[in-house]
Amino acid sequence: MSTLGLIGSGHIGSTLARLGVAAGLDVVLSNSREPETLADLVTELGPRARAATPAEAAADGDWVVVTVPLKNYRQVPVAPLAGKVVLDTNNYYPERDGRIAELDAETTTTSALLQRHLPDAKVVKAFNSIFFAHLAALARPSGAADRSALPIAGDDPEAKAAATRLLDLLGYDAVDAGPLADSWRFQRDTPAYVVPYAKNPQGLGISGDDPGASADAATLRAALAAAQRG
Repeated sequence: MSTLGLIGSGHIGSTLARLGVAAGLDVVLSNSREPETLADLVTELGPRARAATPAEAAADGDWVVVTVPLKNYRQVPVAPLAGKVVLDTNNYYPERDGRIAELDAETTTTSALLQRHLPDAKVVKAFNSIFFAHLAALARPSGAADRSALPIAGDDPEAKAAATRLLDLLGYDAVDAGPLADSWRFQRDTPAYVVPYAKNPQGLGISGDDPGASADAATLRAALAAAQRG
């Protein structure tokens, strides 16, 4: 595997693109507009990066990250993602996404919605639980004493292994939080969401200028275990 496809190139997508290029991956970026709108980012990233349509990014990626507002998940192309490992960064913000009855009733998760939309893909929840600035700042080589861990969740063991390899390349250990049904444990407003990586957490949130702090696997497992629903 050597190509990272990105459906969505906002804060998280562009950060993952930078980490991917730094790790020696080829990166295919896309957004909801024309590829030309990503010209400045592609120039910054250099020859390993190119802009494309979402369908092209989906087809070309060995891993494909879906990082779009949740309200737009049904616009993600289906056919080119068949058989692919799809990493989902979505979080539910009703003020942005509108009310989604299944999520309000806690009968499903954001990533389960995407998996339903992509029945032949292998969805893994990842990268949703860390502030994008911390994602950029806390990446460390394998074996570093201050390396951080990120949670993942998914229903396919091989897909989770592939996601773990990607995280390792990008500078993070992975903690398996279980199947997609348990991905709520690191969704918005849980102890494992952004707080473990903050130097000065504010309840279950952080300030936009927080410099970040490393969080190892043990810290993350404790945060996941403390999550509650309802």
